[in-house]
Amino acid sequence: MEPLANLNGETMPLSEARIPALDRGFLFGDAVYEVMRVYGGRPWLTDEHFARLGRSLEAIHIHGVDLGRLRQRMLDTIAAGPFGEAIVYIQVTRGAASRSHGFPAGVQPLELLYVQEYHDPYVQARQDGASVITFPDLRWGRCDIKSTNLLANVLANQAAKEAGCVEALLYSDDGVVSEGTHTSFFGVLQGKLLTAPNSPHILPGITRGLVLRLAQRARIELQEHELRRPDLARVSELFLTGTTSEVLPVVRVDGQPIADGKPGSITRRLQQAYREAVSEACGG
Repeated sequence: MEPLANLNGETMPLSEARIPALDRGFLFGDAVYEVMRVYGGRPWLTDEHFARLGRSLEAIHIHGVDLGRLRQRMLDTIAAGPFGEAIVYIQVTRGAASRSHGFPAGVQPLELLYVQEYHDPYVQARQDGASVITFPDLRWGRCDIKSTNLLANVLANQAAKEAGCVEALLYSDDGVVSEGTHTSFFGVLQGKLLTAPNSPHILPGITRGLVLRLAQRARIELQEHELRRPDLARVSELFLTGTTSEVLPVVRVDGQPIADGKPGSITRRLQQAYREAVSEACGG
């Protein structure tokens, strides 16, 4: 099925959507975005994604976006497909204006969303475990804003791809491993589930937040605590979380196995809890 777009309220095939050359999202990356999964025709974790979109818009001072209206456009576009297993991409830019760094006056934000069928590329990796690399974190200082400025992420992810890996874990100058290029990052050390605390240095992942709630419900001991590169040789389990990756075991980092090189028991428990949560909310 061809992806279906909604551009400023007008529905069309994605291939027909046209963005002005002077749009500030194109010129400056002056835009924010969200990606969410659709299971069985139902969008997943919608409230959380739209709340984060609202925070991102507020953080970069884009005003005049009716999130309720945007949400209804999304639902209408999903239904118009109709789409079953799909991805929704939403992007809001400051709009089109003469090229100048300062905010233009009297410009309407551009609102684009599209829905696309999703064929899950992570099925085998979720079963067997994935390999990742570590890579220096070259991003800006406000990673908590889901901005379209993703060049540093692109470069790190390409390095992972060239190494035959699914993802790159980003580390700072002091060795703290924060997250992946498009995933959140968890480790198990001495029986405790660890993940970096929310801060401007990481995106507050929607799936990450769900997994924290699932871990609490399952009475898995957890702590929001930073891991450093040397810790990766000591952990008993690693996994990634994300909208498309769900709960993805990591079994090798920079070519070295994690523990016995197989997904661990805590990871498996959280994978099962995730699938049950999807089934409960989306019916299958």
